[in-house]
Amino acid sequence: MRRGAFSRIGTRLLAFNVLLVFLPVAGLLALGVFEERFLAAQERSMVQQGRLLAAALAERGPIDPADAQGILVRLDRRLTARLRVLDPKGVLLADSSRLGPRRERRPEAAERSGARDHWLYRLGSSAFRFASPLLGGGAEAPVAEEFYPPGEPLRGPEVAAALEGRYGAATRVSPGQRSLTLYSAIPVRSDGGVVGAVLVSQSTLRLLRDLYDVRLAILQVFLGSVAAAVVISLLVSTTIARPLTRLREEAAALLDRRGRLRGRFGGSVRRDEIGDLARALEELSRRLEARSGFMESFAADVSHAFKNPLAGIRSAAELLAGTDEPERRERYLAIVERDVARLERLLRAVREIARIDAELEDEARESVPLAELLAGLLESFRLRFGDRLAFALEADEPAPRVQAAPARLAEAFENLIDNAVGFAPTGSEVRVALCREGGEAVVRVRDQGPGIPSEHLERVFDRFFSWRPGPGEDADSHMGLGLAISKAVVEGYGGTLRALAEPGGGACFEARLPCA
Repeated sequence: MRRGAFSRIGTRLLAFNVLLVFLPVAGLLALGVFEERFLAAQERSMVQQGRLLAAALAERGPIDPADAQGILVRLDRRLTARLRVLDPKGVLLADSSRLGPRRERRPEAAERSGARDHWLYRLGSSAFRFASPLLGGGAEAPVAEEFYPPGEPLRGPEVAAALEGRYGAATRVSPGQRSLTLYSAIPVRSDGGVVGAVLVSQSTLRLLRDLYDVRLAILQVFLGSVAAAVVISLLVSTTIARPLTRLREEAAALLDRRGRLRGRFGGSVRRDEIGDLARALEELSRRLEARSGFMESFAADVSHAFKNPLAGIRSAAELLAGTDEPERRERYLAIVERDVARLERLLRAVREIARIDAELEDEARESVPLAELLAGLLESFRLRFGDRLAFALEADEPAPRVQAAPARLAEAFENLIDNAVGFAPTGSEVRVALCREGGEAVVRVRDQGPGIPSEHLERVFDRFFSWRPGPGEDADSHMGLGLAISKAVVEGYGGTLRALAEPGGGACFEARLPCA
């Protein structure tokens, strides 16, 4: 089943990447903490300005409006907040806003320009207003009118606290704006009593404009991050998810409905973990294909090897039933016995190959001294064939050792020596040489027989293949499995076995095994 651009892995990668880009949103929400700190810093600045003015008016008795206005005129270019001087009844005596227009831009014009007019800011603001109730945020405060109308005494709670000799503060929504206005009231003392108050007020619009710029920058970063996350997820999905999907499809098509191999993995040229996986699966499918071919050819070889003895038994049995002559009956019975014995040998050999194939990987191994093992085998052959053959062992010092099961390795070399004995003419010598070449132990078994034709150098290791030049040997005693067993054992231990034609005649079998 084919999937779209995003598989399950691709979807998870996209979710993970998008989750990461929400970190700027967390920073956007954290701006509230910085806003509180900025407001606290602005309030401290306002209080400092109010205290300077209160100190300038203190200890002069009742506050003179002209004197207060004069101080404000002298401080005008150094002030960042609106300062008002009040008498003990809250009546306005002096106001810094009456000194004329200030040099900075009008707040209304500043608020209507800049980041708030950007389409991205408007989109983010709409989304935030929609999500604010879900996140537990409160609704926006309503826009209020000027808290202190002109021409009336100032009766706010912060002013009342200052006229009582205490510091007073209040925060109110600025009229006609989205910002807040901070109010701070400082008492003015003279002769131990309160003769008035200084009311300092300042809008947070300038701070709000800076926050607008920061929010817009964060929204831009967030939008760019989302776009980058989508692109990266698409690339990752293409380079990871799709190759894995291809491997899954190849795995589904590897077997037919009967469980037979009908293909192999295609491999990959990628130099990463997915490429390693594809190549490993390709090698696995190649080995499975070779294994399947081995089993099929082995079954065909066994069937072919059993066919001749079974045909002989059937023919002899039919002839035996049709004759009463004692001599013929004995001859037919001998044929049946001979073919039955041949079948038994074939079954034992087949069982041995199957056992070697099943147990070779799991058997216990140890460090085997090859010189001692070969010397013991040659001594056994001397006892059996010493009357017609000579046996010699040439071994380098120190003799190499290999990691193997001693009995299994002895069986492999015994088959090689037995094969040499079968071809060696009477009075000749079977020579076994052992040496070390690099990191390998090399064993060569030579005889002085007729040698191996070049066209049979590879076939001698095939199962049930037997070549005998001349009628001197009983072909029925050779199943053609000894060399196949030796090759399976040597290759099972990570070595190689090959047949060589000697220049002066005779055959040589060379086994190479990694040294322990």
